[in-house]
Amino acid sequence: MSSQDTELFSEIDKLRTQMLSNAALMTVQRVDEERSNSEILGLIENIILKIVTSLSKEEAPVLSLPNRSSWTNVRFDSSVGLQMNPETTFTTVRSDSPASIKKFAQIVKILSVIYRLIVSNSYATKRDLYYNDTQLFGSQATVDRIVDDISCLLKVPRRSLHVLATSKGLITGDLCYLEEDGTRIDCRCSTAAFPVSSNIGGIKSIISSAKFILIVEKDATFQRLLDDNLCTKLSPCIMITGKGVPDVNSRLMVRKLWDTLHVPVFALVDADPYGIEIMCIYKYGSKAMSFEARSLTVPSVMWLGLLPSDLQRLRVPEDVLIPLTKKDETKLNSLLKRPYVKNQPDWQKEIELMQETKVKAEIQSLSAIAPDFLASVYLPNKLRYGGWV
Repeated sequence: MSSQDTELFSEIDKLRTQMLSNAALMTVQRVDEERSNSEILGLIENIILKIVTSLSKEEAPVLSLPNRSSWTNVRFDSSVGLQMNPETTFTTVRSDSPASIKKFAQIVKILSVIYRLIVSNSYATKRDLYYNDTQLFGSQATVDRIVDDISCLLKVPRRSLHVLATSKGLITGDLCYLEEDGTRIDCRCSTAAFPVSSNIGGIKSIISSAKFILIVEKDATFQRLLDDNLCTKLSPCIMITGKGVPDVNSRLMVRKLWDTLHVPVFALVDADPYGIEIMCIYKYGSKAMSFEARSLTVPSVMWLGLLPSDLQRLRVPEDVLIPLTKKDETKLNSLLKRPYVKNQPDWQKEIELMQETKVKAEIQSLSAIAPDFLASVYLPNKLRYGGWV
């Protein structure tokens, strides 16, 4: 490694050393051992047995699902993120109510499909489930929600239900691994990005010399950095995007890499309320998926940019700055009340600065300084001098 490379990574190496000595961040939160297929089949059989028992008594069957939409069911742990409370409130899905009878039928249908998949030891995508009965489900989003509801109800990860989701994320950089079917993915030998695997749990034999992982919020920014050969300029590193709000597979992949490599993870997001929220999802998780937090969150994620303070420091031209809307201001107020932001005083200062200046900016606004400013100046300097919070 040249002296220039050593200088580039000196602050990153310091951060890694600090992280390795920080028990709160380094505690590897092991996911509970996956239940066996027979255990999951038993759980499904118990649900169906209760339905049959109700019918035999001429009672309307009822399903109780953990409420994944309520903040009261979520608690914050700085070493894990947002976790579902053990004492969770439930929502009732009745088979004799016009408001919920269709959802009752949808849940039973998907339980039956999952049961067959496990018995036959085969897998299906959520898209396959939707096309199993498009008239009953109505939309793909309905299937997605119910699969997560069932996963939460049975307290098992979605993969254990033999249901996979098509990934939308992309990954590139100093990384090589084997898929479960033996396919070798070598991101080092390509200038293009690879789709994030649909089966993160099956990935094995990860090889990487990466000094850090860079999460990029938007696909457009990711593609621009790819075109500007960022991974070569800052080699060795790994770059990943979930293309906006990340899908579960992108989050699982970031967590898998963190568990395996234990290198700093940085987030590059827009300097706006929704960029901050997306970064928080990678770092602390989401309310809806809090039941699976231990396999999805990476509490060590650092905010690399775009920081509201960068806009002033770099004198980003005013004509590329965007005024905050009322909706933005409401979202910022909401973020400041979140327990995980209260845990991050430097983040609070940045959010409060955005409130004071009343402007936001996209990462692309840096091109107003120079077309290649992001890849050639901004990111290398940020990493060299420790410009993260």
